[in-house]
Amino acid sequence: MDTTLNFIKVSPKTEQTPAALIVTLHGWGANAQDVASLLPYLNLPDYEFLLPNAPYPYPHSSTGRAWYDLRDESMYQGLVESRQLLIDWLQSLEANTGVPLSRTILSGFSQGGAMTLDVGLSLPLAGLVVMSGYLHPGVAALNKGNFPPTLIMHGRQDEVVPLSAAIKARDVAQALGVAVNYHEFDMGHEINLEMLEVLRNFVVNVIGETKL
Repeated sequence: MDTTLNFIKVSPKTEQTPAALIVTLHGWGANAQDVASLLPYLNLPDYEFLLPNAPYPYPHSSTGRAWYDLRDESMYQGLVESRQLLIDWLQSLEANTGVPLSRTILSGFSQGGAMTLDVGLSLPLAGLVVMSGYLHPGVAALNKGNFPPTLIMHGRQDEVVPLSAAIKARDVAQALGVAVNYHEFDMGHEINLEMLEVLRNFVVNVIGETKL
C-alpha cells in the first residue's frame, strides 16, 4: 500500500485562507479525479477541496483505488491501515492549510462514505457527509460523545449498497447521539445534482457564513 495519501487540491482563486476545507473520499474502484469532476456543481468558491486517492490498488482496473479489499466482505483487509493513514493525514491538514478540523467537512461516497463514518466520528470535524455509504463493524461500539453533525444520503434503488445500510447507519448514529440529517432519493448507486444541492446547503449551514 502507499504509505502517504496522494491527493488533488482545488483551492479558491483568492489568496485568502479558505473559508473551510472539504475532504471527499472516493468509492471502491474510483479515484480522486472522478470526484474532482463534480466540484463545479457545488458552487463553493471560497472553499478548498482536498480529494485523496485511496492507498491500495483496485484489483479490477489500473486506474481505480481502494481503501480496503471488498472482495471478501468478512475481512475488510487493509481497513486498519487505511484508517490510521487517513486519521494521520487529516490531523496534519491544519498545519498545511491554516484551516482547523473544526472548519473541515469530511465526506465520502460508497466505500469512502463508510470510511467517513469510521474515521470522522472520532475527530473534532465540523461535519460529515455520507453518500451511498454503510457502517463498518465496530462503529456502534463507540462511546457517546460530541460527534460532528452528519448528513446521510442514499438512493432508494441502490443496487450496490442497499437502502437498509443507510437506515442502519442513521439509527446507529442517532443512538450514539449524533445529530443526523437524513435524505433518500429516487436513484441508484450514484451522486446526482439534487444530492449535491443538499450537500451544499448542509456545508454552508454547518460552516456558517463567517470567514476565518
